[in-house]
Amino acid sequence: MIRKTRLFTPGPTPLLPAAQFAMAAADIHHRTPEFRALFLKVLGQLKVFIGTQNDVLLLSSSGTGAMEASVSNLTSPGDRVLVLTAGKFGERWVDLTKAFGCVVDVVEKPYGQTFDIAEIKAALKPEHKAVYMQASETSTGASHNVEAVAALLKGTETLLIVDGITGLGTQTFDVDGWGVDVLIGGSQKAVMIPPGLAYLSVSEKAWKAADVSKNPRYYFDLRKERKNAVKGESAYTPAVALIAGLGASLDYIAGQAGGDLEKGRIALIDNAQVNAAATRAGLVALGFTLFAPASPSAAATAVSVPEGMDSGTVVKALKAKFSLVTANGQGTMQGKIFRVAHLGFFDFLDTIAFMGAMEHIAKDVLNLPVKFGQGVAAAQEIFAKAAKN
Repeated sequence: MIRKTRLFTPGPTPLLPAAQFAMAAADIHHRTPEFRALFLKVLGQLKVFIGTQNDVLLLSSSGTGAMEASVSNLTSPGDRVLVLTAGKFGERWVDLTKAFGCVVDVVEKPYGQTFDIAEIKAALKPEHKAVYMQASETSTGASHNVEAVAALLKGTETLLIVDGITGLGTQTFDVDGWGVDVLIGGSQKAVMIPPGLAYLSVSEKAWKAADVSKNPRYYFDLRKERKNAVKGESAYTPAVALIAGLGASLDYIAGQAGGDLEKGRIALIDNAQVNAAATRAGLVALGFTLFAPASPSAAATAVSVPEGMDSGTVVKALKAKFSLVTANGQGTMQGKIFRVAHLGFFDFLDTIAFMGAMEHIAKDVLNLPVKFGQGVAAAQEIFAKAAKN
């Protein structure tokens, strides 16, 4: 039988065809009026997509480059910071802040859980220069309450830096209203293009911190990028084709709401949340256990496998039988969970295709007592309710 490869990983995610065409045609030089016009347009669109009046910058790097920049540009050696970690990417904040000489306090929760706001409040100190956290912890399929953490920092000098790499396009942010000083995104997630671009919003409060930071920086110097962005340029050679693709993706998102990018962003978030809810319902109906049931992310669903089984068995079986690519667990969760994505260029029929495949895997590989249509029916019920509303 013919098998069509379907990418259900939480990054890279499926590519938008219009973005692929735009990237293929992007044979323009980056120091020309044509590119400057494109660059300024995309920066303006990103402000709307993020939902902020703050400066938005583009970096030719993975999202980790923007994470590093938000440490090197905003802190000095010896600064005390608070890191919230409950997964692989929270641990990355710990490593980054230590690498730049910060004194790091940590609020840590087990993988799959989220934070107790009272515990964060108790850990906060006036001398904390910044709080670093995830919006969506993709390694565990959990989401975290950015709004509640932001409320703790209102009226203080402490910065809030949020890794929203899989949160943007899957959950709602009020960047300016809440007081998020830096919000980071990545190209290979909800905006449906290949890896290689990071973007981030930067508040005036954060710019003041950048002016006094004593950490060394060169390529990831946000002040240089801010100065050049005003002219429609990047400080160094940009990823021209990716920026063209990003512009096409943001046009597509706007087009899903009659040309209104803000409404398109809301529709994209709703799409991810409905697909995530339908997937969770279908998997539970098949007898699976969700790994982060208390605070599930709409970016990706993490699923535990039966006791004594390696989750790699499910990942390999889906690929071998259906060319459907999912992700194993990361770090200590490898072999214990598998993850399926919902962010970006997914629609409900993709969810139905995944659920149909999972029924075969549950029945034939895991020997679970399921009937065909069991998971699909549960997913259909979620979609029907959402469509009605």
